Amino acid sequence: MLLPLHGIGGRQDLPVPFGLAVGGAAVAVALSFVVLGLAWRNPKYRGDASGVPLPTAISRLIDAAWFRWIVQLFGLATFLYAMVSLLFGVDRLTNPIFGFVYILVWVGLVPISLLFGPVWRTLNPLRTIHLLLSKLLRQPPSKGLLELPAWVGLWPAALGIFAFTWLELVAPDRATIPVLQAWIALYVVITLFGAVLFGDRWFAQGDPFEAYATLMARLSPWGRRTDGALVLRRPLENLDGLKPRPGLVGMVAALLGSTAYDGFSNSSAWIGWAQNQDVSMTWLGTGALIVFILFVLVTYSGATVLAGRLSDSSRKALPGLFAHSVVPIVLGYVVAHYLTLLILEGQRTLIYLSDPLSNGANIFGTGLLAVNTGITNHSTAIAVIQVLAVVFGHLLGVASAHDRAVALFPRAKALAGQIPLLIVMVGYTCGGLLLLFSS
Repeated sequence: MLLPLHGIGGRQDLPVPFGLAVGGAAVAVALSFVVLGLAWRNPKYRGDASGVPLPTAISRLIDAAWFRWIVQLFGLATFLYAMVSLLFGVDRLTNPIFGFVYILVWVGLVPISLLFGPVWRTLNPLRTIHLLLSKLLRQPPSKGLLELPAWVGLWPAALGIFAFTWLELVAPDRATIPVLQAWIALYVVITLFGAVLFGDRWFAQGDPFEAYATLMARLSPWGRRTDGALVLRRPLENLDGLKPRPGLVGMVAALLGSTAYDGFSNSSAWIGWAQNQDVSMTWLGTGALIVFILFVLVTYSGATVLAGRLSDSSRKALPGLFAHSVVPIVLGYVVAHYLTLLILEGQRTLIYLSDPLSNGANIFGTGLLAVNTGITNHSTAIAVIQVLAVVFGHLLGVASAHDRAVALFPRAKALAGQIPLLIVMVGYTCGGLLLLFSS
């Protein structure tokens, strides 16, 4: 499998003692809560109702049917090109399909969504295939055989995220062609079958890649206003427009918990313990992955329910109403864990893509290039960036939670209601740094 390159920066590379870095991060998150409590007493975000409209020419271009078709066909062509490697390529790590799926798609979804907003809904090749089939059959793509129940929400996407992270982090022989072929075949069949049953709304709720990309796009500056206009807005205001729905909490728990497990699974303590057990690594890894996800789900949900009790507010809806505040934390973990992986293995994948069948081809002219590993000479800078990513993600999460709290809770109890969630976020900060720099 791919090397854990997010570990290039270690605790020994920090310019301050590791314990001081962890303690300082926890204090920073706690102090931000105090500052917000004193200076931010009324809600400032208006969600999807806010935003400055883009120039008319840009809006017309983005909304033009021909432009959308160019983007859709580009996404489909890229997918089909990668499938050549999957179906006909050799079963070794020089096959670009491994880096394409695990790096360029899964990790690359985050910077693409941050830079361009929810563009994956247009790039999504399976959505394009369904659209083309619908046009061929002269059926509206929104029409399905059944109505998708409202209670389903994002639960299918949450299960899909768990299934992919299990493949990426736990599955035996996950860097072999047969295993990846089986997973992608199941993904394609389930996703397209769901679209036939429920129409194209299934992609937003059942496709783990689209749901993940759409969630991350909430931290981009691009969005649509409630009147349909394309607008530019503050990322946290964009995030405020994320609507609570069934499965949203499960999805963010799966994302955060799986990233935390990734750091834990690379620690020598876990590897040494697991190798001395009579149970297979696959079963142990599966159990640990589930435990990490459930830990996030239970601690976060418990904190929000307790917040409702302390603030005399309705408790049932609060986990969903505050779930948006976990998204910046997920982003911080992703940057900290996978930045170097994306830079180094992303280069390698782009080089390999010139030779999809590993037969000496050089289609894009990149086949003879070498990976620039200069970033490995800056381990201290990488370690600092990792710490800052985790801490900054938590600070943004605290700000988002605070704005939602002063909007929902009685003014006299708004601060008290946030304390349980603050404690959990401080715990996530410390735990995240410990897992990130575990050895």
